[in-house]
Amino acid sequence: MSLRKLSLILLLGGLLLSMGAAAAPAQDTVRIGYLQADIHQLACWVALEKGFYKEQGLKVEVAGIFRAGPEEMSAFAAGALDMGYVGEAPATVAVANRAAKVTVVAQVNTEGSAIVVHKNSPLNKVAGLKGRTVAVPGHSTVQDFLLKKAISQAGLPLNQVKTMVLKPPEMIGALRGKQIDGFVAWEPYPAKAVTMGVGRVLISSAKIWPQHPCCVLVADNAFLAAHPKRVARMVAAHVKATDFINKHPAEALKIGMRYTGMDRQTVKLAMANVNYTYRLSLAGEKEYVQFLDKLGYIKVPDADAFVSRFIDAGILKKATAR
Repeated sequence: MSLRKLSLILLLGGLLLSMGAAAAPAQDTVRIGYLQADIHQLACWVALEKGFYKEQGLKVEVAGIFRAGPEEMSAFAAGALDMGYVGEAPATVAVANRAAKVTVVAQVNTEGSAIVVHKNSPLNKVAGLKGRTVAVPGHSTVQDFLLKKAISQAGLPLNQVKTMVLKPPEMIGALRGKQIDGFVAWEPYPAKAVTMGVGRVLISSAKIWPQHPCCVLVADNAFLAAHPKRVARMVAAHVKATDFINKHPAEALKIGMRYTGMDRQTVKLAMANVNYTYRLSLAGEKEYVQFLDKLGYIKVPDADAFVSRFIDAGILKKATAR
């Protein structure tokens, strides 16, 4: 073979390799976190299982699985996460108190929590919780917020209901042993209490605050500034995963069972209490800010200004423009 022919072959091979590299999307890494067995965050698991992140050229690394939102926000503060699925309330508190710097880029769900009492409890109204002890998954969580909102709606001073912090996996056992009178948690824990024959739902979060925003997809501010296209692709994958849940609930249910480790009946009951949506609620976030400010968890004199900084609706708008 002549030197010229060999050079042409090598040149052609190089061109083909470069074309192949251009056709394949770059594998851009994103470190994410989510809450342990939280069926609200099913879209994250669907995107992982169905390869929606990979379709966007993303290499998603699960860098943390947390027992409550405040723990996840601490991980953001430590620089351990790029993006995450987390409750809107703990994210709001962390940002308002300058404990972490993140931006909300999509909704994950609305509703999907409940106040649960023992199955044999005589209580049938929130007002009956007066003088009793209710477990919350953490202070400044969405569930803590919902409990306080329900107590206020029942006409009780907040200090007339005792609270203690328990992680959701511990709540059902504490209720069974009557160490607590009730608990408030995200799904699937209320559903699990019911299917185990331990508890019953006193009131769902949908009745406490209809269509209330719950979990959100957030991005670390420095990561968002450095990699806006990567964040946009994450949002696109999230939108596709959310649509998949609503179009293929049976398959999504199987994924939910795998990630929670819970039975079909429990996960199905839990999913029925959750509205999976990526549509942002600016009004809902404003209500969080005003209520959290009133409770003293944060100090935000201008709720509208805070919301406009905290939520970036533009990325989602581009992802859903069809």
